[in-house]
Amino acid sequence: MLNSIKKILLKSNKINFYYKEGFHLPIHFKQRIITFMFQRIFRINSHCKFQVNFTSQVLNPNKIKLGYRVRRSFLLSGNCYIQGNNGIIIGDNTIFASNVKIISANHNIKNLDLHVSTKPVIIGSNCWIGTGAVILPEVEIGCGVIVGANAVVTKSFKESDIIIAGNPAKILKRIK
Repeated sequence: MLNSIKKILLKSNKINFYYKEGFHLPIHFKQRIITFMFQRIFRINSHCKFQVNFTSQVLNPNKIKLGYRVRRSFLLSGNCYIQGNNGIIIGDNTIFASNVKIISANHNIKNLDLHVSTKPVIIGSNCWIGTGAVILPEVEIGCGVIVGANAVVTKSFKESDIIIAGNPAKILKRIK
């Protein structure tokens, strides 16, 4: 019985077996199981078509376009707030740390339920978004940009291969 289970799990390429220490599951597989339970059984973030950490909140996921290998980052990054009212486009291989906030729309001052229509937030490919970073509406981030921890990105940085950080975010360094 154990051999047949092992064969099935080995086919998924998500499991490593260490015979000296016994049966071992990598954290990302455990996280997938936990997220599946919270998303499908407890119905937390069940409206998302992609897996999201159970401590995160996603609004309007149907307006969020994710590139290749971004889903894994959302799965592992906890306590994120992603608001996709005006749309969010995220490029391939972008990595998110925990506590990231992406806000794509503001609301009317007099009517909190009325959202102001703006351009979508665009994050390029191969970006790293540091822990606690906040990305505000209409921001466009180029490819290969590293957003530092606790940065507040209020304007677009269309250049590629730069490091931005601070409140408000500024270019700290160009990556060669």
